[in-house]
Amino acid sequence: MAVISLVPEKRVAGWFAGKHRPPLVFEDNQAAFHYVCTQQKPALLLEAAIPALVLERGAVDPDGVRHFLLRLAGSDGGRVLWACTLKGAPGYPEVGDLVCFRVVKIAPDLPPEVSVIGFIAAKLAPEWIGRKGWRVLQRYVPENIKPIIRW
Repeated sequence: MAVISLVPEKRVAGWFAGKHRPPLVFEDNQAAFHYVCTQQKPALLLEAAIPALVLERGAVDPDGVRHFLLRLAGSDGGRVLWACTLKGAPGYPEVGDLVCFRVVKIAPDLPPEVSVIGFIAAKLAPEWIGRKGWRVLQRYVPENIKPIIRW
């Protein structure tokens, strides 16, 4: 006769056991952005995914590339910069959205407002899921762009 246990099995030496914490859900995107700036303080590094708030819409290129003014999260309250979605993006954000800005290049020889180059990769929910990061609502990276794999 088989016995089915309803008690979860114990992990070896507790290596995989951890405290399951519920996600932090913020009342709005502004509150989530404030949390990033004060508690997480993301570093401005190549290939970093940094939360940002969409401040205003800009022009739309003939190719369909849309430009947005963002406030990139940082320990000093963030920096304002222009960013865009990529050509062929399956969607785009609206003013007030919390988005993921992917850093492609940092040019220290340029003025600060144009020294960080990147694109808007996704729309984020105001929900922090611990080690997994921010909940992604919609990805803006076209399917023909492959992720970077490092060996």
